[in-house]
Amino acid sequence: MKVGVDVGGTNTDAVIIGESGVISWKKTPTTEDVYSGIVTAISDAIEAGDVDIGKIDCVMIGTTQFTNAVIERRALLPVGIVRLALPAASAIPPLTDWPVDLVEVIGSNVHQVGGGYEFDGQEIAPLDELAVAEAGRSMRRSGIETAAVTSVFAPINRAMEDRAAEILRNEVPDIRISLSSDLGQFGLLPRENSTIINASLSALASRVVDAFKRALRNLGLDVPLFISQNDGTLMRADAVERYPVLTFASGPTNSMRGAVHLAGITDAMVVDIGGTTSDIGMLRNGFPRQSTHFVDVGGVKTNFRMPDILAVGLGGGSLVRDGGDRVGPDSVGYQLTKRAVCFGGDTITATDIAVAGGWADVGDASLVKSISRDIIARARERMREILDVNVERMKTEAGDLPLLVVGGGSILVDWPVRSVSNVVRPDYSSVANAVGAAIAQVSGECERVLSITETNRNSILDDARDEARQNAIDAGALPESIEIIEVEQIPISYLPGNPTRLRVKAVGDLPV
Repeated sequence: MKVGVDVGGTNTDAVIIGESGVISWKKTPTTEDVYSGIVTAISDAIEAGDVDIGKIDCVMIGTTQFTNAVIERRALLPVGIVRLALPAASAIPPLTDWPVDLVEVIGSNVHQVGGGYEFDGQEIAPLDELAVAEAGRSMRRSGIETAAVTSVFAPINRAMEDRAAEILRNEVPDIRISLSSDLGQFGLLPRENSTIINASLSALASRVVDAFKRALRNLGLDVPLFISQNDGTLMRADAVERYPVLTFASGPTNSMRGAVHLAGITDAMVVDIGGTTSDIGMLRNGFPRQSTHFVDVGGVKTNFRMPDILAVGLGGGSLVRDGGDRVGPDSVGYQLTKRAVCFGGDTITATDIAVAGGWADVGDASLVKSISRDIIARARERMREILDVNVERMKTEAGDLPLLVVGGGSILVDWPVRSVSNVVRPDYSSVANAVGAAIAQVSGECERVLSITETNRNSILDDARDEARQNAIDAGALPESIEIIEVEQIPISYLPGNPTRLRVKAVGDLPV
């Protein structure tokens, strides 16, 4: 059996899954220390299903803790920033276009030194080791505890970043170091931004992962712990301590993957309706369509592997005003059970409309009798219009796919949605995010920039597939379960020689 947990900003959900499907689940408020909320959710789910903990094989956890930390500007460390690029790439220095309040937190300990590579792995300039050593001494004097090192085209050749890290550790032995080559993806500025954010989260990552591990020890679960990353697959807990940024957007991804698993459908549109917003996305072969644009996190452009998600202001707590003509985008959020009319409050919400209209059964229906039929009809039409328009915006083909509706606010929808074949609300839809964590696989990727011709195409693709498979095995996947799910070839027209960016992704099951 597997335990899936989703630690959200409002609720912590736990679900236990066996060979026949969901055995039990529990939703409980997220706690400030994270630890106690996880313990409560898992222990209540174990009790609800009368589960023998000796039969639990592993625990998978998805969390928004790191995303929230960046957005809220909390628990972030000042970062020593080293860019290996001179004499190139100096026109736009690190932290350019970052929000002022975030720069104040990260600090301005920035060092641009000689080094870096061309797209084919040739040196731009030799690594300026003396300048790197001086950067390390500057960090030591400033009390910097973590550093971010970025080299031009480091995913092609990481040697300079590794050497720079070695020099920095000689100067500051206890410093935590994030290397951009470990975070992959080409494009200097967004990769550098991601590396800086990753470094700033290093202390928080240690605390959060320690809380997860303590929760399992408290429950008597001596099993492997995995954390969801933002491409819908898993990483080991010790890897999260090094790369917390890879968990960004894992919540919506888990919901989408959980929806597909619960519905038994691999190609579909998905809408995950929460208390404030609805996240709309598209799945192909059981995985979310990835965004082709740089993703903004807390005002910073990054290179994270984010699902292509459209968030709209419709949720269970959305305020209903103007006689039903306006629904959202503002919401009562986590105060739904206190402020909504059906729970004894005085604020009309989207949930009240669903209860008053008779298609949802939560709270006390007698309390919403005062809501007129006209308000119900107009609010229902407005909610329908919001979904119709935005689901259509996320479609990329003429054919209609099913729409899977999940999340705590899925009770809002009981109408046919335009431009989809049918609307499906699978069982256990309210905890689809935890289900997605529980059923996730592990992945491996290979990314290169090279010149592909008709004569070398097959050998290059075979080598890339083999590397992706091996990376998935190194991450913990069973070799016999691995499959290639994505091969992406993008010509790079602005470089000499007409090179192509090649990315191959493989996924596999855990050995449990």
